[in-house]
Formats: sequence, C-alpha cells, structure tokens
Amino acid sequence: MNKERKEDLQDLCRSLKIEMNDLYLLNTALTHTSYAHESKLFPKPTHSERIEFLGDSVLGLVVSTYMYKRFPKMDEGELTKLRAYLVCETSLSKYARQIGLGKYILLGRGELLSGGRDRNSILADAFESVVGAYYLDQGLERVQKYLLDMMKEELEMTAKHGLCRDFKTRLQEMVQKDGVVEIVYQLVGAKGPDHDKVFDTTVLINGVVTGEGSGKSKKEAEQNAAKQALLKLGENL
Repeated sequence: MNKERKEDLQDLCRSLKIEMNDLYLLNTALTHTSYAHESKLFPKPTHSERIEFLGDSVLGLVVSTYMYKRFPKMDEGELTKLRAYLVCETSLSKYARQIGLGKYILLGRGELLSGGRDRNSILADAFESVVGAYYLDQGLERVQKYLLDMMKEELEMTAKHGLCRDFKTRLQEMVQKDGVVEIVYQLVGAKGPDHDKVFDTTVLINGVVTGEGSGKSKKEAEQNAAKQALLKLGENL
C-alpha cells in the first residue's frame, strides 16, 4: 500500500470517527474484485469478497440481537422480514453514501467508467466489507456501537411504526403506480430547544401540498406527512 492510499484510509477513519490498527484490513475491504483481477501486481491484491462475507454475518448478528430485544412479541417470520428490510441493498448503499464510502473503493477500469462508485450493489457490499474489517480489528462491542449509532433513527422509526408503517414508501408506490410523479418533502419549520426540537414538514405531490406532519426528527416528520397524504388520498391504514 503506497503512502497516498494509507493517508486516504486514515482520512476515512477520521471521518467515521473510528480507529483501525491494521489499515491493510480496511484496504482489503475496499478492494473490489474488478480491481484485483485487473491488477498487474504479483501476487494480485486481495479483494473484498471474504471479508464482505464476514461483515454480512456481523451486521446480521448486530441487527438481529437488537430486534430480538426490541420486539419481544415478534415471531421468527416477522423478525426475518424486518431484518431483510433493515439490511437490504437499498438501506446499506444509503449508509455507504452517507459516510462517503464510494470514493475510497478501488475499482477496475470498466467498473469505474460505468459509474461503479455510485452503484447500489457495490456500495452495499463495500459497507458490509468495512463492517467486517472493523470487527476483525476492534471487536464486536465497538462495531455494534458504531452500527447502532448510525442506524438508530431508522431502527427506532421501525420500532415505533412497524414494518408495514413505512408511509413514505407506501405513498411513493401508490402515486407512482401509473407513471412518474414528483414527490417532494419540504421542511417548513422547527421549534423548541436543540435537545427537544420538533420539526414540521409538508409533502408535495406534483407541486401540491398533500400532507403535513411533525416529529422529533426530520425523518419522523416526513413519515407523518406521508401518512396524512395517504389518508387524504383514501388509503386504508
């Protein structure tokens, strides 16, 4: 690993507010198979697939443990569906974008030119790989804290509303079933002290205010606005 790559990975650790004793683990986690296969080095660089396999298991364990404790009345089938929802490709790629992971992934030329840095599948896999690397380097307790801190808002939203209460998704599916419709959420106000703020949001469908909602977070306010819009449009909740 050259000096520039090491500095990049150190920057990533600082931005994530994590410590890594072995940066080579992190480098492996962010080495896509396309890069390893195209490399002229001998031996070829180790790609991320094995560490991604581990990270997937660690992520599943952390989320499953949280759900087991948080939803004592859910049966196995319900827990399985909820876990699949929380750790799906869309969710993991969203977290990867949130922490700016794409720019640190080593990709082969073809993947790079075709927009691989922003492809959901590549980002989601990279997120799992980094989880695996962090677990190997720092242990389960630290990776558990990091993941739950990052996912807490979505986890609590799901705990509060339930899996079928993702009103934003339901609204999108309802209004876009016959074609593309513009859905925009606008923050219209916030009141209260910093430690106890309440956010007010509206949802506009093709420019028309269709729902309003408030919440302790912006996401909760958006969910409540979507819920009101669904009710206004005659959806049975």
